[in-house]
Amino acid sequence: MAATFSMQPLERFAGSNAAIKRPKEFACFSYDQDHKFHLGDSSLKWYYNPEIGTDLSQGFDTFVKHDDSADEHLDSLLETIASHEKETGKAIDAHIVTWRGMLTKIMAAPFEDRDGFEMNATLYRGSIFIEENHQYKQASRAEQDSQPWRGPIPQEVMQYWGYKFETLCTMPAPWGETSREYIEGRDKQIVNNKEQYCSVVRTGFDETVMCLGGEVDCVWDSKTLTGVANNWVELKTTAEITSERDMDNFERKLLKFWIQSFLLGVPKIIVGYRSRDGKLLRTEELATEKIPTSILKRGRVNWNGNVCVNFASAFLKWLRQTIDDEGVWRIRRKPRSPHIEVFKVEEVGHGNIITDNFMNWRIKFSLSQSSANQPSPTQLPDTQPA
Repeated sequence: MAATFSMQPLERFAGSNAAIKRPKEFACFSYDQDHKFHLGDSSLKWYYNPEIGTDLSQGFDTFVKHDDSADEHLDSLLETIASHEKETGKAIDAHIVTWRGMLTKIMAAPFEDRDGFEMNATLYRGSIFIEENHQYKQASRAEQDSQPWRGPIPQEVMQYWGYKFETLCTMPAPWGETSREYIEGRDKQIVNNKEQYCSVVRTGFDETVMCLGGEVDCVWDSKTLTGVANNWVELKTTAEITSERDMDNFERKLLKFWIQSFLLGVPKIIVGYRSRDGKLLRTEELATEKIPTSILKRGRVNWNGNVCVNFASAFLKWLRQTIDDEGVWRIRRKPRSPHIEVFKVEEVGHGNIITDNFMNWRIKFSLSQSSANQPSPTQLPDTQPA
């Protein structure tokens, strides 16, 4: 039997924000050009202004595209967490462990009901681990691909434009350490979306502490010490705005732009505006924290940042009370549905959500902690008779 959390009426989530724990990176990992996992920031990129006028379709025929048909679960995130715990000797204190994308879907749910979502979750040693239901994702994608495309430019090419923009805006080292030839030849670089830098942060709403992992496009100047706020940059593309309708559509896009950056503590979003045929026309820098206020001031598009935060805070509190034992649970929101359902799909175990390596590490860590807390022979009380 499913438990349900209603999104209506939205007014109950209005008002001042729930208390927010500002995101702080405590670990990171990278995928290289072959999408192989590495601890550390080897795939970190630096921002540099793109060449205006570039054709974003250039290089599509050599695009090295990551095949995400395989279910990667939480494997990379869990390996990074385990490495951090081994290094510090302390287990993370998160109630929720997941990818940034899952929290984005939850936070946007009050104002984004066209598409549904499904996630799998399991409770393990006091933390709820959440991943996307890969089967649902693949089925949704297949359904979308089956729809006829009537645009003058192939859909795959338009999807490529965003990756091309990222390549135009980034370098593998700071400006002073990058050759002039590389900087001036970025438009000819092969676009490869297998390579990623991923930040792992501690954040939270009210009493719910979260550990989130998510991709960061680049850094503005330099990366500081772990745990200190970084000047991250999120890169986005959109069609040039030529009408009020275009502006309304863009402000709807800003909902997810804002949530994605907000959750990882990314202070800056750089938007590349393009022509209808994919020419880069200009860029604009947006301050993440100012986006919700700008939306309210304009008063046309109906989304509210405070409602997103308060809704997510209330839902996560309810979720922690609902997922109260082991097994695999489903978190489901059907398209256009006014509520989110949670129900159990496997009575025991943790499915493939948690890796054997992570569970073995946690068992070993728990045993070592118990052993360390046991009194040594010299600490035992004197039991000899008086």
